[in-house]
Amino acid sequence: MKIAMIGQKGIPSRAGGIEIHVEELSKRLVRYGCKVVVYCRKAYCDSHDKEYNGITKKYTPYIKSKHLDAITHAFFSTIHALFTGCDVFHYHALGPSVMAILPKIFGKKVVCTVHGLDWQRGKWNRFASKFLKFGEHITAKYTNATINVSKNLVGYYKEKYGKQTYYIPNGVDKPNNMLPPDIIKRKYNLNKNNYLLFLARLVPEKGAHYLIEAFKGLDTDMKLVIAGGSSHSSKYEKELHEMAKDDDRIIFTGFVEGNELSELYSNAYIYILPSDIEGLPISLLEAMSYGNCCLVSDIPENADVIENMGLTFRKANIADLREKIKQLLTMNEQIEEIKQNIQSFVLSKYNWDDAAGNTLKVYKSIVS
Repeated sequence: MKIAMIGQKGIPSRAGGIEIHVEELSKRLVRYGCKVVVYCRKAYCDSHDKEYNGITKKYTPYIKSKHLDAITHAFFSTIHALFTGCDVFHYHALGPSVMAILPKIFGKKVVCTVHGLDWQRGKWNRFASKFLKFGEHITAKYTNATINVSKNLVGYYKEKYGKQTYYIPNGVDKPNNMLPPDIIKRKYNLNKNNYLLFLARLVPEKGAHYLIEAFKGLDTDMKLVIAGGSSHSSKYEKELHEMAKDDDRIIFTGFVEGNELSELYSNAYIYILPSDIEGLPISLLEAMSYGNCCLVSDIPENADVIENMGLTFRKANIADLREKIKQLLTMNEQIEEIKQNIQSFVLSKYNWDDAAGNTLKVYKSIVS
């Protein structure tokens, strides 16, 4: 079975959760005997080789701009896949899924994975939001199968479209290395348990502005680490720096990876994700896999993941976020107890092997 993966920026890359998702699925699908072609945008890839872990990487053209690069790349990737004998066209995210109409016209099998309701994201203008809503309509009406990464999305599609979708959540691997503070000690003067960690893309829907505002009102020696790069939202990133400029406890690291990323996860006092919108956040799964107690906004996509292994606050409520951080700063013993159990909890529920196996079952069901 030959699979075309379309919609991601490329692999290997930590540009976002979709890229991690596609990489982890594709590696395993190759082991299960599939031929997988991942369509890549060259500027976003860490390397430009033609093969990676048995996966074929194909670089297709696109117009590099905030509003056009995803859809133009999906178009050219779809055209290429149509002429190279792909059995299943697997689209990721709402925008690229608009192109699912083309392979359907030619009688090809189409799967779309919805990673979130992208039209809700603050970075899009009115036209872009309407286009993404059209993509949502395509995923509901013109596919052989639709996969959702969260139970909340499954319910949304059932209620709005009467469509039964597949629930296949993201996964997470057990970290290979729990590292003491070395790089982060030298670069940022961070030690074990002396900082709160936010690690995600710096885009408005992730809610870093709520966290900075809440933290500035706290009387604590703890530091706040804001880790992550921007995604077509450099203006927002500048606004965050402006908000934090008078508080030297707030540290911006930019994009992190490798041992520096592992050290940040390994040594945080707690991990905080104050997002307004999510699909199923891989950064939250990763934080839990490193044994972090987590404080998250109370949207279902976050609350369903942490269950009783952390705390929630009312979405977009800065005062409640500040109070919950205060509470956690006095809960050393309870946090240590959570840290002892949270890794096994998350690894038992969110597994990339299960995700890949269930995705393969979907492919087989529509091809047969």
